[in-house]
Amino acid sequence: MQIFLYFCGMKHIHILSPSGAIDPSYIDGAAVRLRSWGFRVSEGEHARGCWGRFSGTDDERLADLTLALQDPSIDYILCSRGGYGLQRILSRLSPLTSQHSPSIIGFSDITELHQWSLCHGQASLHGLMCKHLTELPEDSEMIANWRKAIENQPLRYEVPAHPLNRAGEVQGTLIGGNLSVLYGLQATPFQLSTINVQQPILFIEDIAERHYHIDRMMQNLKMSGVLSQINGLIVGQFSDCEDDSGMHESIYETIRRAVEDYDYPVLFNFPAGHVERNMPLWMGKPTTLKVSSSLCILQQ
Repeated sequence: MQIFLYFCGMKHIHILSPSGAIDPSYIDGAAVRLRSWGFRVSEGEHARGCWGRFSGTDDERLADLTLALQDPSIDYILCSRGGYGLQRILSRLSPLTSQHSPSIIGFSDITELHQWSLCHGQASLHGLMCKHLTELPEDSEMIANWRKAIENQPLRYEVPAHPLNRAGEVQGTLIGGNLSVLYGLQATPFQLSTINVQQPILFIEDIAERHYHIDRMMQNLKMSGVLSQINGLIVGQFSDCEDDSGMHESIYETIRRAVEDYDYPVLFNFPAGHVERNMPLWMGKPTTLKVSSSLCILQQ
């Protein structure tokens, strides 16, 4: 009886691969670590699959995701990796019908599911996936904060001041994720302007995008009214994105220019994105952002 009660009290993490195919050893490594922390771990039928660049056909990946979202025993859905693939199935994903739904964990292409979750009033975690859960040392700050997040402990980050920051203090609800994915969701039911949250604070990051394309995406968010509707901006890491001398400014300066007409706080160089030092952030949860000339603080 004691063993049964302990098992029933364990948090259940279900590993899925809703986008790209993954080296199965990363699923194994993540599962070992999660079980060592006392979590119950399961995985989708096609989590280890491979169908070209995807982990499975569109129907297979959709079926895995649908089953997991409808399972009341699952607390978290850990996406094994990003890549590409969710845009092909997102419009076919059924609306939530129960009061309980697992929280999504992931980043990059998983931004699609963060937006889907927000449309259903569900919080989700922008954070590490299987590769880093396998490879990072147990005592790393990334692992420590990821574990705090899924154990529902408060998150608090102190970030050094950046010369492009705009000072201010605001409380609101964090939204966002990968800029390219968000751009691809414009003019869909999951676009940023359709997210009905109180005082949205937008977080963006990206990888391997050309400088002028980043400018194009920021101008789109400006012309579509997104940048005028938010209450603050957090700019994460833009990995493998090289400054273009023809743009006559850095990528961060291009982003700063896009929000020049507004007066909300702006924080640059937050440690999240396609980097090893990728700190977890709850999308859809209350967030306090304080930006000053000496130190910046983000709390959830």
